[in-house]
Amino acid sequence: MSLGDLLRKCAADHPDRCALVDAVPDPAHRRSWTYAELLATAERVAQALLSRFRPGERLAVWAPNCAEWVLLQQGASLAGLVLVTVNPANRRMELEYVLQKSRAAGIVHASEYRGVDMAATVREARAAAPDLREAIDFADWDEFLASATGSHQLPDVLPSDPAQIQYTSGTTGFPKGALLHHRGVLNASRLVAHGAGATDGAVWVNAMPMFHIGGGALTEIGTFSFGGTYVLMPAFDAGLLLELIEAYRGTITLLVPTMLSAVLAHPELPTRDVSSLQTVMSGASFVPAELVVRTKETLGCRFTIVFGQTELHGVITQTALEDSPEDQSHTIGRPLPLVDVRIVAPGTDEVVPIGTRGEICARGYQTMLGYFEQPDDTALVFSEDGWLHTGDLGTMDERGYLTITGRLKDMIIRGGENIYPREVEDALATHSGVAEAAVVGVPDAEWGEQVGAVVVPTDPAAPPDPAELRAYCRERLAGFKAPSRWFFVDALPTTPTGKVQKFVLRDRIDSGDLGPVLYAKGRRRSP
Repeated sequence: MSLGDLLRKCAADHPDRCALVDAVPDPAHRRSWTYAELLATAERVAQALLSRFRPGERLAVWAPNCAEWVLLQQGASLAGLVLVTVNPANRRMELEYVLQKSRAAGIVHASEYRGVDMAATVREARAAAPDLREAIDFADWDEFLASATGSHQLPDVLPSDPAQIQYTSGTTGFPKGALLHHRGVLNASRLVAHGAGATDGAVWVNAMPMFHIGGGALTEIGTFSFGGTYVLMPAFDAGLLLELIEAYRGTITLLVPTMLSAVLAHPELPTRDVSSLQTVMSGASFVPAELVVRTKETLGCRFTIVFGQTELHGVITQTALEDSPEDQSHTIGRPLPLVDVRIVAPGTDEVVPIGTRGEICARGYQTMLGYFEQPDDTALVFSEDGWLHTGDLGTMDERGYLTITGRLKDMIIRGGENIYPREVEDALATHSGVAEAAVVGVPDAEWGEQVGAVVVPTDPAAPPDPAELRAYCRERLAGFKAPSRWFFVDALPTTPTGKVQKFVLRDRIDSGDLGPVLYAKGRRRSP
């Protein structure tokens, strides 16, 4: 099925069932759509889009969570357009990159986000995106819908057709656009929801960002796969999430460990009725066994952990609801149905023995179509017989359970967000006080990893202020990419060919040999 086929089926089977709730904090301003209403509105969106774009063209969306995001996604799917999701925290340089690389014909955006004038940023970015013809502000949504004439015939969209491009950091270079198809988005989401115990009419309360594979694919489409109700939060707020579970009788939610800890520590938890909650899903970073046990005991629910990557439509392995806390925390479960997973010796296609560490590879319907218009990068991750190399290191035991042991790639995962060091290093390279910089992940109990920058100052006698460097990065990159740990060295360790040996830096940081530069009361000090 395509995403449009799924929505049509839901509207036929459950026309009057609540499909979508725009769960803003003020209950008086919340809106909802039945499946019949959701389909009718999505068809209007598709008509409005087809008056501007042709099937197969790319349409970017740059906005935080809102009901219109879902309506746009569903309408774009019916119109045969490819949705290009953009992190609302991105800045102009990052937006321009995505618009250029995706050759987006249009963009739908919010007016502002966290004090950033997004409308003005889009106007400025258009000069660098020659393929961009249309820019639509969500503030003008009603006017946009009114432009639907109803004269366009909706195209036949196949399950194998592209549905989305999500830009994700790969093993080398800048972010690459993973081209995802309808079959993969729908089935990966459906099977994960099934593994989490979802049943007919499930109510999924979601705080995950829609631009992310976990929001705009897994949670939304997983809910619709069971004719459920999708309760969409504008952003994560532990108190609001608890209120929504109580108000809408939520049965399932996906929370990364930092979110989950905030929910368990929230003062309103003892006063909220969360007895409807059946399953908590987690992942994106290490989930301690203690957190699994505490969640199950405190919330009286089941637990499941997922693992995957965008190139594989989100998830390829999942722990079972009945797994022990040890398996829930120390493994990433077993492969989903109908996907093959193997462990190979790094740099080869040779399968290693059970229990031996190697690179995790996957094959099946869940693999992406490729990186959009980047055949060389696509060839680097696919073997000739269709196996996708994830770049993650792990082991598989005799039961088929996988355990993550590290990453071949340098990508940093902070609170579930993928950060590619090259982007941060290039931003730092433009600062006059930085001669060289290497960015690495620094282990962190709360976020999984923090972004650490090892800097060679232009003037060792007067190194730049870390607070200034952080602000400099935040002006040029999304805030979560800005380093929060700063280290100063005289020179970076390199190979004979000049390649920076980041593992040496990580070892020095882990051992305490290289300590971060801290600031206290406005004065710099090194521990």
